[in-house]
Amino acid sequence: MKKTMILLATFFGVGYLPLAPGTWASLFTTIIVYLLLPLLKGGWWTILIALPLVTALGIPAAAAAEKHFSRKDPRPCVIDEVAGQMTALLFIPHNPFYFATAFLLFRVFDILKPFPIRQSERLPRGIGIMIDDLLAGAYALLILHLAKRFLF
Repeated sequence: MKKTMILLATFFGVGYLPLAPGTWASLFTTIIVYLLLPLLKGGWWTILIALPLVTALGIPAAAAAEKHFSRKDPRPCVIDEVAGQMTALLFIPHNPFYFATAFLLFRVFDILKPFPIRQSERLPRGIGIMIDDLLAGAYALLILHLAKRFLF
């Protein structure tokens, strides 16, 4: 069970990539969603249903990663980036421009951590690891949808 949790926490090993594993996880998530979306019968609704599942599994996986790596929010734990990036991609047009913009916005908010993202990291165990990226994804989603409505 522990190996499975670590495998999930590292997004099947992506977290072990050198140089910015969180960015790699976000990029791979963006590409996977972009490629799968046209094939999914439920489209965005399938992604919307998958997101709580990734989050629910990600919380104990992130907690297991903290214990396994003996540090808070360990670098190889990137399942939070997967959930956050999925959030940023919700219901945007299936277009490379929008997907690239969602990727960039999510990374900016994940790195800068505006209020209350940084504060949410203090939540216990895997919850703090997951919630900050979900909030960063929500910020990116909001900005992208507002820009789509008023600028594009």
